[in-house]
Amino acid sequence: MAITYKKAGVDIDKANEFIKLIAPMVKKTFNKKTAKGIGGFGGFFEFDNKKFKNPVLVSSTDGVGTKLKLGFLLNKHDTIGIDLVAMNVNDILCTGAKPMFFLDYLACNKMEPKKMAKVLKGIVEGCRQAGCALVGGENAETPGIYQKGEYDLAGFCVGVVEKNKILDARKVRPGDVAIGIASSGLHSNGYSLARKALGKDLKKYAKVLLVPTRIYVKPVLSLLNKFPIKSIAHVTGGAFYEKVPRALPKNCSLIIEKDSWHVPEIFKIIQKKGKISDKEMYRTFNMGIGMILIVAPKDARKIIAELADARLKSWVIGKVIKGNKRVEIA
Repeated sequence: MAITYKKAGVDIDKANEFIKLIAPMVKKTFNKKTAKGIGGFGGFFEFDNKKFKNPVLVSSTDGVGTKLKLGFLLNKHDTIGIDLVAMNVNDILCTGAKPMFFLDYLACNKMEPKKMAKVLKGIVEGCRQAGCALVGGENAETPGIYQKGEYDLAGFCVGVVEKNKILDARKVRPGDVAIGIASSGLHSNGYSLARKALGKDLKKYAKVLLVPTRIYVKPVLSLLNKFPIKSIAHVTGGAFYEKVPRALPKNCSLIIEKDSWHVPEIFKIIQKKGKISDKEMYRTFNMGIGMILIVAPKDARKIIAELADARLKSWVIGKVIKGNKRVEIA
């Protein structure tokens, strides 16, 4: 009997079924600048250069990591796409850029159209929250690479910022303060350590761990239009010790006061069960702070009030001092 692609493990008909399922969802993210539809050889986005004098495009690519294991464990797939979008759009937000469009890559052992459609539902929701269009993507059936029922995700986004408004930490000075904006949980980092620490209790806490990453785009872009925010850090892999220094110039350091905000209980549980040191926790997890804004002290109270109006908790969690681009946790 002749061998076919389907018998080799790749079902093109299932892939076509998947495209039909997701097309109506994807179109919900389109706007006036989204040209054509889906299913071609490329995604189209008409750039509105009339709004900018010197536009600079900003891009980012990222994945979700082993947080996917929690989705597999609970058989819950409709929010993991939010994480995918968040990891990308929150990164370019740190430059002051507004996300314009997004593309995804979804690879699986075997195409399961209804399950994959749930994943795309989350990506669409993430794009809606970020105000960007989902203009394309790739869905790959790769038997032999992933285990049965598993898949992997990656994403890519492009945003735009006026050249003279790019945030790069040059305006940060000693005496400035750090405002920490609350995370929704672990977001999408530290899951290998969390899974190791929780061990047999993983499923007990899986629902809390699976809460999607908070997308900060709309409230922070609003702040950028009203206040002279000097720099921004997205607290992801490497957390306070590795990522936050990116928001500092060479001659400044930042003292973080760890008792200045409420650390969610899940982090305390992970630390206790895994017998993890404070330094390892603050180097691996966001500890309840998803994004940090460096601002002048005189602006802090108004910014915190604006964030509260957007239903986001925030606190002054640290102060910039003279130093060498380091973060200290006090």
